[in-house]
Amino acid sequence: MAPAPESDRGENVERRPPASLSDQVIRYRGYRTPGARPPRVNLPSARVTLVLGWGEPLYVHDGNAAEPTADGRRSMLAGLRTTPLVAGYQGAGHAIEVEFTPMGAYRCLGLPLHHLTDAVAHPDHAMGPGWTTRTTERLAAAQDWTSRWAVVDDALAERVADRPPVSPLMTEAWNELWSSHGGMSVRELCRTTGRGSRRIQTLFRENIGIPPQTLSRIIRFQYALKLPSSRYRSLAELAAMSGYHDQAHMNRDFRNLSGHTPRQLRDLIGLRTSGTATGPDGCLSDFFGTTSLAGLKAPSTGSRPADA
Repeated sequence: MAPAPESDRGENVERRPPASLSDQVIRYRGYRTPGARPPRVNLPSARVTLVLGWGEPLYVHDGNAAEPTADGRRSMLAGLRTTPLVAGYQGAGHAIEVEFTPMGAYRCLGLPLHHLTDAVAHPDHAMGPGWTTRTTERLAAAQDWTSRWAVVDDALAERVADRPPVSPLMTEAWNELWSSHGGMSVRELCRTTGRGSRRIQTLFRENIGIPPQTLSRIIRFQYALKLPSSRYRSLAELAAMSGYHDQAHMNRDFRNLSGHTPRQLRDLIGLRTSGTATGPDGCLSDFFGTTSLAGLKAPSTGSRPADA
């Protein structure tokens, strides 16, 4: 295959899901990379990601690993994470990402989400044998992004057609946590929903994959990231606005979830938010590789991708 011309910067396009899938899906993102690109660091966020690829494999590894080893996959399914996930192409990649709400993923995938927590799996693990190959073959044969969106629409609509809606109790608990920016304790959640702690913990483990306390930390972390810098004068003020006990509490959570302090992370991202972020956790769940997280240690050229 002839190398892509130097002027070819590839493609990166987004689309909102159709109304029929809007409760399950946050967005679709399609991309084509003509060659190797810097790895992208995906920060912990309240979403589940499905990647359907038909080009070169995507290499991924845990961003907090001391000696990371990359795993090559053309398609993958990633659940909620409590550490960063680093992903990048060493060649020409072509894929569509589907970003689910946690409960949308639970309904569409049909498996308890604790199986995907801090993990990367092959989509067939949830969708059934051959589903990924059938879908990516249709995507590869499509002539444009409009046709590819239609393929994904059909494939996901078929998955949710006969599945029952998410538990109203789980929906209420999620809405309470989300609207409070992660500021509601488990005790308050139990009082609001009228259910005991054990019932709440079980629901979160199955429908979202992580305990409510952990989800609260991730929601609060993302909320602090997307607050425009014009809204606060110091990191201590940012901590107070974001629902942390104090700046030290915010620093600990940021380090645990990203490996960086709030100041380091915001500087690395080069944050220029206008407060118009979209989606349930804004536009800051990922950014491109930094000096401390760059460089995928991928397998040798002769290694076989996990789903080749």
